[in-house]
Amino acid sequence: MKILVTGGTGYIGSHTVVELLQKGHKVVILDNLNNSSIEALDGIEKITGIRPDFEQVDLCNYAALADFFNRNQTINAVIHFAALKAVGESVLQPLKYYHNNLISLLNILQGIAQYNLDLKGFVFSSSCTVYGNPDSLPVTEQAPIKEATSPYGSTKIMSEIILRDVVEQQKFNAISLRYFNPAGAHESALIGEFPLGMPNNLVPIITQTAIGKRKKMVEIYGNDYQTKDGTCIRDYIHVVDLAKAHVISIERLLKNETKSNFETFNIGTGKGYSVLELVHMFEKVSGLSLPYKIVDRRPGDIESMYADTNYSNTELGWKAERNLEQMIASSWNWEKKLATQRLDV
Repeated sequence: MKILVTGGTGYIGSHTVVELLQKGHKVVILDNLNNSSIEALDGIEKITGIRPDFEQVDLCNYAALADFFNRNQTINAVIHFAALKAVGESVLQPLKYYHNNLISLLNILQGIAQYNLDLKGFVFSSSCTVYGNPDSLPVTEQAPIKEATSPYGSTKIMSEIILRDVVEQQKFNAISLRYFNPAGAHESALIGEFPLGMPNNLVPIITQTAIGKRKKMVEIYGNDYQTKDGTCIRDYIHVVDLAKAHVISIERLLKNETKSNFETFNIGTGKGYSVLELVHMFEKVSGLSLPYKIVDRRPGDIESMYADTNYSNTELGWKAERNLEQMIASSWNWEKKLATQRLDV
């Protein structure tokens, strides 16, 4: 099957492309390269022996996207990753996030309709942020969708609503995967998280600090939360496990095995780790002492979040296989590989 992957040179996208290719699917990537590198294609090719088709397209430019769909009317399914994703930045620049994340999705859906694509399914890259500050933990898919704590979270809620309403009137079904906190890298160290400029996620901040790319200490946003050590708790999921969930979801759609035209699944491990536990795990894995300091809480952060994965384990037939130590070790191996290649991140 021919799968369109938007944001396919990005962190999660590139790992998912690898898994799709290894399952025998044909992949075409659209990416504007705003927060990714074209060199991800080299890593994908080295791992799989296949270089996926790629076009540099800004999804907010409908004319460019329409031209692509006009030339590619045999797309069987779409995995939509492309979006801005930094919680803190979204608080400071809400218009940027609403414009990019919503217009890009609307343009894709409009293009599918305009060119009457015979689409079998659509997988959306969502987030546990749709649950806001949950009433209870672990959070299930039946938990109420709450007002988001950041504009980024709001775009995910709005995108799910848009997609749910559109599939009611279209001939394809959709699955929304609500990720928890992706971490880690491919075991080959040929692809991994490659943020351009200042990273937003904790793990690359840790590894870049340890390798010497970042000169200041790791900042931990608050140590006065009602948690075991006062720092926020998150459910970290290995990016390869996350990528595999997308392949399983696509195949569920292609085989028409969905129970409804819009399904949602939590993609996490069901285990919560604090920020300090993550820091200490890195020190264990690397043998290094990591410099860090406690600073004020960050706007938009919530105290604790981890998944109930029973539904995704049983209904989707997916389960996380890799633990926190493997996530940190693979991230550190990737960072060291980048250092030997002298790539500027």
